[in-house]
Amino acid sequence: MDLSFYQRKALQTAIYPEESRISYPAMGLAGEVGEVMNKIKKVYRDKGGVFDTTTKQEIASELGDVLWYLAVLSQDLGQGLDAVAEKNLNKLADRQERGVIAGSGDNR
Repeated sequence: MDLSFYQRKALQTAIYPEESRISYPAMGLAGEVGEVMNKIKKVYRDKGGVFDTTTKQEIASELGDVLWYLAVLSQDLGQGLDAVAEKNLNKLADRQERGVIAGSGDNR
């Protein structure tokens, strides 16, 4: 499945007030990332850091929710998900070429 197809399908289920564009999916994205992190945290607390098949599937399911919010937020920002992904890959390739892939900060 390509990202633009996914984004079009995701938007068919995006139901929230017009005045909440951008903020609603941004908050949802943060919440879903928190759910991913909570599942990972519990692996260390409850399973000695061992990621079993069921847990991996549960985390992957949460990643699907992250993707949905990312697709909707991208649309609200006027960006296709394909374009967002392509820009990111170009940014990373440029950093790698310049030898600054490691480190922190947006402007490296």
